[in-house]
Amino acid sequence: MSQRKRVAAVGSQTKHFRRSQQVVLDEDDGDMSLTQPTSSQVQKARENFTPVQVDRKVAEVVQFILIKDQKKIPIRRADIAKHVIKEYKALYQDIMKRADRTFEQVFGLKLVEIDSKNHIYILVNKLQPVPGEPISMCPGNPKTGLLFVILSIIFMKGGTVKENVVWNTLKKLRVDVGEKHEDFGDVKKVIIDEFVRQKYLEYVRIPHTDPLEFEFRWGQRAEKEVSKMKVLEFIGELHNQEPQSWTQQYREATSVETSQR
Repeated sequence: MSQRKRVAAVGSQTKHFRRSQQVVLDEDDGDMSLTQPTSSQVQKARENFTPVQVDRKVAEVVQFILIKDQKKIPIRRADIAKHVIKEYKALYQDIMKRADRTFEQVFGLKLVEIDSKNHIYILVNKLQPVPGEPISMCPGNPKTGLLFVILSIIFMKGGTVKENVVWNTLKKLRVDVGEKHEDFGDVKKVIIDEFVRQKYLEYVRIPHTDPLEFEFRWGQRAEKEVSKMKVLEFIGELHNQEPQSWTQQYREATSVETSQR
């Protein structure tokens, strides 16, 4: 084979490899198949699939998201497309609107996008607390109580707090991160791995620190799901004070409540 033919062959193989690689990336990503369909594509899909088939697909999407949410795992649009929507991609918007309506009407939940760049969603509880019900740390769920305490610490400290402050505060509450806890097991792992992965907390390295130091912030799920006013009311109950006693925090909580109405 001449040198020119060898170069042409290598070039052809390279192009083929790149195309193959792109196909793999597109399939893995899932979002590449979710380019906005034309109105004719949507209409054709509506004609190709029966109402019963579409109903079944909506139910599958709802089930898929609920299963993910049981572990508080953020849901990627790419995963919904790849594992559930599949050949119904032209009807993606129709199906998701109906799934969202099902969450609201049947479960009292709302599907919220927390990352518009990567299209990541979480389910948040839309049901309002019963008026007059005492504020509690959900004693029936110890992990929820632990999370609520940590979120309270962060909020009262201005939105960011060094990890050693969290560890020391928990130790005063008889939750020592250096020891195995009866309810939580490895407390540090629950907080840093589980709560962070679920987007309730952010665990961020503080720059220019030696040895390395980290701080906690509220995560995207907490911002959407947890009422700062309820946190403040809880703190008020602990200290037997009105929420207004903490001026800065009360102003922030009130501002958030007003913006969400």
